[in-house]
Amino acid sequence: MNERPSSSVIRPSGCPGLLRVVQALDGGICRIKLDGGAIQADQAEAVASAAERFAGGVIEATNRGNLQVRGIGLEHAALIEQLLAAGLGPRTPTGDDVRNLMLSPAAGIDRQMLFDTRPLAEQILVTLQTHQRFHELSAKFAVQLDGGEAMAMLEHHHDLWLSALVHDGEPWLAFGLAGTPLDEPAGRVPLAQGHALVVAVLELFLDLARPDQIRMRHLLAEIPMDEFMAQLTRRVPLQACLDWQRDMSNDGLHIGVHPQHDDRVYVGAAAPLGRLDAVMLREAAQLAREKGDGSLRFTPWQSLLLPNVCIEDADEVLAQLQTLGLLVSVDQPLAQLIACTGSSGCGKALADTKADARQLAEQLQRQGQTLKVHLSGCPRSCAAAHVAPATLLAVAPGRYNLYFRDATLPGFGALQAHNLTIEALGHWLDARPRSPLDA
Repeated sequence: MNERPSSSVIRPSGCPGLLRVVQALDGGICRIKLDGGAIQADQAEAVASAAERFAGGVIEATNRGNLQVRGIGLEHAALIEQLLAAGLGPRTPTGDDVRNLMLSPAAGIDRQMLFDTRPLAEQILVTLQTHQRFHELSAKFAVQLDGGEAMAMLEHHHDLWLSALVHDGEPWLAFGLAGTPLDEPAGRVPLAQGHALVVAVLELFLDLARPDQIRMRHLLAEIPMDEFMAQLTRRVPLQACLDWQRDMSNDGLHIGVHPQHDDRVYVGAAAPLGRLDAVMLREAAQLAREKGDGSLRFTPWQSLLLPNVCIEDADEVLAQLQTLGLLVSVDQPLAQLIACTGSSGCGKALADTKADARQLAEQLQRQGQTLKVHLSGCPRSCAAAHVAPATLLAVAPGRYNLYFRDATLPGFGALQAHNLTIEALGHWLDARPRSPLDA
């Protein structure tokens, strides 16, 4: 049951939550954490209604498969009440911040999955919210549970990641700390021990970390990995994970029509630059009710999926999503761009990144190019939890420094050009040879 918010139990944080509205230039922000990125049609309609009634109508899909409402006015308490009544709140007020468990958006339906991660995910989510000590974790502390799906975000770093493998016909979980499933794992456990492993890792982290060490990487910068693993092994039996190789996820599976493991399909469409309005969300929810299973799934690529659609309905569903203003093809330049809120809504941003991204998309369309570019209004990189192939870092209104991703360099990568306008960037990109940056 969702409990009402209480100011005495919600700890201070700069991150918005469902029970904590954080102020920005364009009003308050409320973040709604979705279990596994999934939301029922009636819940999505409740979000749309709340955004219309109590905010500016702007709804954002986040890079962790959640939703947030922007532009909230003085009636933020009424907005929270409406969302709680729709069943979108945590099990306990102090459990809201720690509901940071990311799954594949195709969990349970992906053709490549080794097993369905959702039962274990439900166990973990209940524990995160009801185990009082875990409420000491930072709102940024995050766990990933990967079932080996073809559609999986493997570039986001997590404090703890778990990834499916099959050994001698039995299900196991490889796991690692402060990284991704593309890294070398620290060990493996049988699937049945997955919940115990998560509890042991989190409790050990809290035992060892100082208050200022809010992420696993902060702790491991001071305590050697070998020492952490030695203490972990005393709490839960572990085995070495030899010859680990996570298959790369397939790009573009979050948009378009794709087969599931059964005889149905899911249909995906991207919110332009991560933004929906109330009409988009409400109509997508109704479409899910009519043509799918009555649910939507949001993805780390800021898109939404309608799962369990009959194949004969797929083209109609895709066309209706396009009519709503959603992007239905990876060939659309705007579908490959990421942009933060920008100076229209954030006091730290140096440029209107949303408007500049749309201008860039129009230029790329004219040039027949599709590039993966992240426009960031400041160095915090709020819109992208990974380093994009190309990053435009704002230095002034309408002007950016351009970086290309380079694994040997920190931050955004290698600096390519200074103080570019969007128009100059278009010319610069058009003149360069084709490269791995092209989507």
